[in-house]
Amino acid sequence: MTDDPQVTISRKQVAIRLLYTLLYVAIFELVKTIVLLITLFEYFFLLLTLRHNEPARTFANKVATYGYRVMRYLTLNENQRPFPFSDFPAEIELPDEEVSFD
Repeated sequence: MTDDPQVTISRKQVAIRLLYTLLYVAIFELVKTIVLLITLFEYFFLLLTLRHNEPARTFANKVATYGYRVMRYLTLNENQRPFPFSDFPAEIELPDEEVSFD
């Protein structure tokens, strides 16, 4: 027996959340494509210059954070709708200072 009150939801609320979920599934597919393109760019740049591109790494980290937030919303683990219905998320953690190829 729990002291928590019963949570009541309506089919309309579920249907609205489902519609947002379908939208975010499409957005997530776009995010995956962006991550792939950034990754290819970073490796191409690294092969040519033997240095990493800091702006690309920073952007990739922000996109990864956004993808994480979208996945949490899709899997019903977060209620706040991700960007564009709220602010773009801040980075969860900063990238490593140096890239290791061990």
